[in-house]
Formats: sequence, structure tokens, C-alpha cells
Amino acid sequence: MAGLRLGIGSQLAFDGFGAAVRLGSPNGIAAGTKRLDNSTMQSALADAKRLLGHDPLAALARVDGVLAGGRDSVEARVLLGAALRRVGKIREARDVLAPLAAAMPQAWGIHYEFGMALAALGAGEAAADALDQATRANPQSSLAWHALGDQLLLLGRPIEANAAQARMVPGCVADRALGDAAAAFFERRDTAARGALQRRFGIDLNDLGAVRLLSDIGLRQGNFAAVADLLDQARRAAPDFVPAQFAHAIALHRLERGQEALAAIHLALKALPGLAAFLMLEAAIHMQLGDAAAAIRAYQAVLAATPDDAEAWHAFGHALRAVGRQDEAVAAYRRAVTLRPGYGEAYWSLANLKTVRFDSTEVAHMLALPAEASSDPADRAYLDFALGKALEDEARYAESFVHYARGNAARAALEPHDAAALHRFVTDSIAAFDAELFRRNAAAGCAEAGPIFVLGMPRSGSTLVEQILASHSAVDGASELPDITTLARELAQRHPGYPSSIAHVPEAAFAALGAVYLERTAVHRAGKPWLVDKFPGNFLHTGLIHLMLPGARIIDIRRDPMACCFSLFKQAFARGQAYSYDLGDLGRYYADYVALMAHFDAVLPGRVYRIDYEALIDDPETEIRRLLAYCGLPFEPQCLRFFESERTVRTPSSEQVRQPINRDGLDQWRPFEAWLGPLVDALGPLAKATANRH
Repeated sequence: MAGLRLGIGSQLAFDGFGAAVRLGSPNGIAAGTKRLDNSTMQSALADAKRLLGHDPLAALARVDGVLAGGRDSVEARVLLGAALRRVGKIREARDVLAPLAAAMPQAWGIHYEFGMALAALGAGEAAADALDQATRANPQSSLAWHALGDQLLLLGRPIEANAAQARMVPGCVADRALGDAAAAFFERRDTAARGALQRRFGIDLNDLGAVRLLSDIGLRQGNFAAVADLLDQARRAAPDFVPAQFAHAIALHRLERGQEALAAIHLALKALPGLAAFLMLEAAIHMQLGDAAAAIRAYQAVLAATPDDAEAWHAFGHALRAVGRQDEAVAAYRRAVTLRPGYGEAYWSLANLKTVRFDSTEVAHMLALPAEASSDPADRAYLDFALGKALEDEARYAESFVHYARGNAARAALEPHDAAALHRFVTDSIAAFDAELFRRNAAAGCAEAGPIFVLGMPRSGSTLVEQILASHSAVDGASELPDITTLARELAQRHPGYPSSIAHVPEAAFAALGAVYLERTAVHRAGKPWLVDKFPGNFLHTGLIHLMLPGARIIDIRRDPMACCFSLFKQAFARGQAYSYDLGDLGRYYADYVALMAHFDAVLPGRVYRIDYEALIDDPETEIRRLLAYCGLPFEPQCLRFFESERTVRTPSSEQVRQPINRDGLDQWRPFEAWLGPLVDALGPLAKATANRH
């Protein structure tokens, strides 16, 4: 009898198990009085297999017809269970598959189907047992390994879970060919892309296990919005399937849709209270929402249950750092390093405090760590950044630069930057956002004046400006919000070709966009009239911000190009700053930024308020008074004592803004000048401006 393909790279063969297993009347349908002939039965089963992946209801009807026609067989029963599971009749599927699984221990596809039915019903132990049997019967099934990993995680066995999902088999999360096909699907989300996934890789999006595998690939690729949509559908189809709830919360968290992410992880926690992985995500979401106190409580609960979890200690350190409990943060980071001696990211977190210096013994230990101590390339890159900082502190500049360059090269390989695409975007923006566009839309936008946008380059002083403003009694600081970038992306979907397509956007749409921004960011306000959004990359959408929110304040904080770019080069960002991993790319990015802002100075004169970082350092009171006057805020003395604020700060400058203004970082690039030729060349005349300044 022909096998039923229920996974990647292998088929479930029924040979040797007999032609039929008598199990009683299926799905409430009595056997028909007229027995189907063999040819009709085979044709109906072939149709059912073909339909299973895209129309499981039709597949169910075909199998019901076969069974009603008196042709009871293992293949028909497996197809019946698979179809019932895919149409949401999970308990019926389990009841059909259970006796088959008991009778056929080597039929991996049956055990996979049975395990997924049990998983969808929340029967974790039994599901893990069935999926483990599936992997034993077919060690090449990526679907079974990945689904087993999900269940092991829910059972509190994260190391085994990671090992299962990292299994290098065809069609696993790391399979490049499947990754390419998944990327095409997430980009287009059409029938053709879905069909290609099924024909080549056996990915059936009516199967929860396949959806979870695909969602993890999408999360790796950064396709967070598409993954969130996919998992939302899966979650609705199987409300008790906890892995989909967890992954959905991760996708929403990555999209920085914090309140929705919190609701999603609370669903998972309701099913499995106290699971460390869920509490870790809940804490991260609280941090994203600016509630460090709630995050600290969640991390404490994790550490009470798993005191030897290095990642939990590391994350706990971040939360403590955000509220200014620096000594406790250092202790937490050091505990993480003790538990995992090769933990590169924890070493970087210590270095990134900017106030911690490694002693000579620690530096020697870090230099001696073998490559395998931090075998993950991303984690090893963090170790190189930490060594760069440690050696810089010891004035060993040549060695320091080697490690900074090595860390950046590793990050560039993991997160490539398309400098030409960025330059095209800037050039297109300059052409599209012309004076005529703003003249035509002079009355456009949402009139509310509440947002204050602090934009420009990272490491330019934006956190300092936000801290100053957020020290005012009328201002909330929301840190770096993704909403402008998200709205621009959504606008581009409706008007392909953005920014060039901006001329075709109806005037009324800008007011709607402004209202949506205010609605989405309302969660970050604590009843104060002004809100600071300090995402630096918003400079790319300065024109759109003006059209959406003509009353908003826009502040461009400008730092010396050499100092700013080198500070970026030695900063190990989590993600999203791929241009900073190459000195030439850095210089070109800075030059594009300056060119775009110069354009808006020309077509919207006086619209953007520019602060010179060095001037702010030299004469803080004068510059702070001018800043507050631009924002329409009365002067308040506490803005001069911003470093006394107890607000949560989550950016790399968190320690600096808790100290009085000083000149410590102005010339840190100078000892490295001999190695910065590519940056100087890319900056061109801007680098000469630095030389003139000094």
C-alpha cells in the first residue's frame, strides 16, 4: 500500500502491517451497504492526500466516503485522523490515532500525528512521548524534532528542547533552502509560495507543527509581522496549543506591540504558571513597556526556580541596570559569567556599563578563552567587543582595535547592510519630499502637539536629550519607539514605492496616520501632555512626521562625525544597526543622514531644531533653556539636574545620563585615528570639519 507523506524527507510506509485495522465506525458514519471497489478506494485516498494540505475539509469528506463504503484501512484511518486534526476536531483525531499508534510503534507519521493531536489538547507529557517515538522511528523528520522541542520546553526541559530543535536534519530551522522558500512565503504570502513550501518541503500550513517550524524560521529572519499573523491564525484554530501562544507573544514582542505581547504571554502562563521561559519573556515585555519593577519581580521568580540559569541572571542584570541599581547589576552579570565562563554577551554587558573596568587577571582570562567557549558567532562577537573595551581601558589601542574590528566583522556576516539601498532611499526622499509637496499639504496632519521626536544618529546624545526633557514635570520619556518606522512600512504597502510614492498619498491620510501614532503610543504616557520618542532612525521619516503631526517638535541632536561614528563602531548593538559594522558604511550612513537633514532644513526652514552635542557639553544651562523654549516648555531647574531622575533608562547610555555632564567621551576616537582611514574617506568633507573643530 502506498505511503502517506507526513513530514520532510521520508514517508510513512504501511507495508508489513496488514491491509486493514478494524476499529469501529469512524466519525459517526455508519459503513455503507455498497462496498467500494479497489480502484475507487485508491483514487479517493489519493484525492484525500492531495487535498489534505490545502483543503482538509474536502480531504475529510473523501476519507469519510471511503470508510462509509466499507474500505477500512490503516491508510484511511491515518488520513482520517490527520484531516480531523487539521479541521480542528482534535479530540476526534486523537481517538482515531490512539489505537493506530499503539498497534504500529515504527510508523513515525502516525506517532507525529498522534503527538500533535495530544499537544493541541495540552497533554504535554503524552505528546512528548509520542513525538519522541516519531523521532526514534524516523530520525530525519524535522517536523517531529521541532514539535518535540516545543513540548520539552513546556515540560521545563529547555536544554533538551534546544537540542531537539537544533538537530541538523533536512528541513530544520537552519536549512538554507527551506529558509529561502520561507522568506518568499513571508514576503508574498500567496498561494504559489504556500504551494512551493508544500511540494518541496512537505510544509502543510494546516498542520500546527509545520506552522511552528515555519514561524521559528520567520522569527530568525526578522519577518515578525508575517509570523504574528500566521500564529494568530494558528492560535485561533487551536486555543489550547501553548507553543503557538508563546511564539505569538515573541513575535509581538519583537514588533514592540507590548500590550498585545503581554496578553499573549499571560495566556501561556495561565496554562503553565511559573514556567521559566514564559516568565523570562514576560519580564522582557515589561522592560519593553518601561515597567522595570514588574520585570525585576518576574526575573526574581525565574531565579528562585532556576538559580543556575546564566541567561536569567544576565537579563536580571539588564533590569537592575535600567533602574540605576548598578552594583546589583554588576553582581548579576558576574554571576552569569561564573555560571557560563564563555558567555560573551555577559562580558559585553559588564563592559557596556562604561563604568566597570576589568582587571588584568580578567583581561587575561578573556583573551585565553578558546573559540569553543563561545561557539555561537554572535556571542563570540560580543566577547570581542568586550575585549576591545577592556584593552582600550588599558591603553592597548592596537590590540583593542583588532578586537573591535573582529567583532564588527562577525556581526556584519550575521546582519549584512545594503549601503546602496539606504543611499537610494535618502536620494528618493530628497526628491519626493520637496517644497511643493509640503505646500500642497500645508493643512494636512493631526493637530495634536504632544509628541517630541529626538532623532539623528545613535551615540549622538539622544538619550541625554531625552533624560533632560523627561525630567520636566510635563514630559514623559518613552525611549525608542518603533511606531514611525512601522507606520512608514504600512504606508509603503498601501502606496508601493515609498518614499517616491508620497505625492500620491491623499491629504486626509496624514491626519489618520498621526492619530494612529498617538493611539499606539498612548500606553507610554503617564498622563503628561508631552511624550519623547527618541528613536534615532526616525530621521529617515522626518518629512512624514511633519505631514502626520505638524505640531510635533522635531529635534536633531548632532555630534562630531568622527566621535559619533567611532562610538558606534565600538558599540555592540543587539540588532538593527548593521551599517555600524563597517567603517566605510558608517561614514556613508552619516553622510546620508547629514544630506537628508540639510534637505529638510532647506524645504522646511526652521522646522527641525538642531542641538550641537559639544555645545550642550560646554554650556549645558544655555542649551537646555533654549531646548525647553523650542518645545514651548517653561524652564524647570530639575532639567539641569537630570542625572538625579529615577526613571527607567534602557539604552547603552543609561549610566552616563545618571552623571552630571562631562567631556569624557569627546575625543575617545583619537588614539585609534591611525586605523580609521576608511571612515575618514567615507565622511569626506565632514571629517575635515572634525579636524577644523580640533
